[in-house]
Amino acid sequence: MPTKSLDEKLARLKVDKNAKVFIIADAKDADMAYGIRAPGPRYFLSSSGARPAQFSPEVWTRNEFGYRNIPEFLDIIREIVKQGIVDIMLMSASVNEQLTIKEGLFKDSTVTPAARANDATDIWAVRHGSYLKQPAQPFRSASIGHIQCGKIECDWSKDEFPGANLGLYSITFLNDLDRDRQTLLAFKEFREEAERKRFKYFLEVFDPNVPSGVPNEKLGEFINDNIVRSLAGVAEAGRPLFLKIVYHGPRFLEELVQYDPNLIVGILGGSAGTTHDAFKLIYDAQKYGARVALYGRKINHAEHQLAFIELLRLIVEGRILPIEAVKAYHAILEKSGIKPRLPLEKDLELTDPTLKADFIKASARPKNVLNVTRNKNKEHVKNDGADQSQPWPVKPDGSPDFEKMTSAQRAVYYTSRIKNKFD
Repeated sequence: MPTKSLDEKLARLKVDKNAKVFIIADAKDADMAYGIRAPGPRYFLSSSGARPAQFSPEVWTRNEFGYRNIPEFLDIIREIVKQGIVDIMLMSASVNEQLTIKEGLFKDSTVTPAARANDATDIWAVRHGSYLKQPAQPFRSASIGHIQCGKIECDWSKDEFPGANLGLYSITFLNDLDRDRQTLLAFKEFREEAERKRFKYFLEVFDPNVPSGVPNEKLGEFINDNIVRSLAGVAEAGRPLFLKIVYHGPRFLEELVQYDPNLIVGILGGSAGTTHDAFKLIYDAQKYGARVALYGRKINHAEHQLAFIELLRLIVEGRILPIEAVKAYHAILEKSGIKPRLPLEKDLELTDPTLKADFIKASARPKNVLNVTRNKNKEHVKNDGADQSQPWPVKPDGSPDFEKMTSAQRAVYYTSRIKNKFD
């Protein structure tokens, strides 16, 4: 059985907090939130193609319905796991049972299976429901045993389980004493059970889902303080492997990262947005100290999920910049005959308010920049006069010379590589 990339990266970060590693998680747990729409729009299917479904022509067509079914959803998960680029595949307990326990999908994979361990009411995004407008309440559909072995009772004397032994637990602070106390009591109950059952978890912390009295510009401070205060009374054995939080900008992320080097901080993807939103978010988060990104809708709503994931990895490895990655992504869509959701010029826009604020500052840089290299997660800009129309430089043996490449040449190289892979 191959070593899980997550275990390797966490081990490296434990020894060296500045280790050049980054954890990417694909959140395919939307069936615990959205119901029928959870598998996502049908404009992307796996190489297995469409799965059977009944749509009576006198009533409607499959295209009018527009969403994948669970068999098509599972096919995509299988394909992404086989790709082997993400470190974590997050699923519902039922999908985990099918793919991890029954099929053994992850036995020969470097990808770690995980399951959503709770589904508080602020993710109950059913059609025509009003739950999201009401203060979040803690709730758990899944049991730890069902996640680990498909039954309430597992053999907890063993080191391994047939199912996932990693879960996501989410909490939402509302700035309401009684409600936040109930949330933390439920969290305490969960983590104590998890410790007894040798179940690992990571902690997702949402922003308040209803007005909290905390100004938007202060939410980062409110969340940071609640996180460190809530974990201060928890010994290492009961602590999360890492955090998943909303990105509130560089200052608040760096504030949390520097507070405790033993606390690994990650960001959540949020709404689908533009492709530039997705690529810039992971780039900026890494730049300011995050070591994990968990993307759900941003991946699940992508027109080509495999190409999208590969470009995420190239970004965090410093091989391509976000804008060039967007252009590369559209080139791949064009070659694959896939119509993009947005035209390139629209997909290059930043629609996330936090990212837009940083982009405005960046737009003041000189417009003739041709080469951008990254060193220690900082951007150093130089104009070397390279001709972007020329092929990328190569070494005497014919292999690409990345040291001499401009950012534009690097983008052309990786675009070509990925386009050939998905041709």
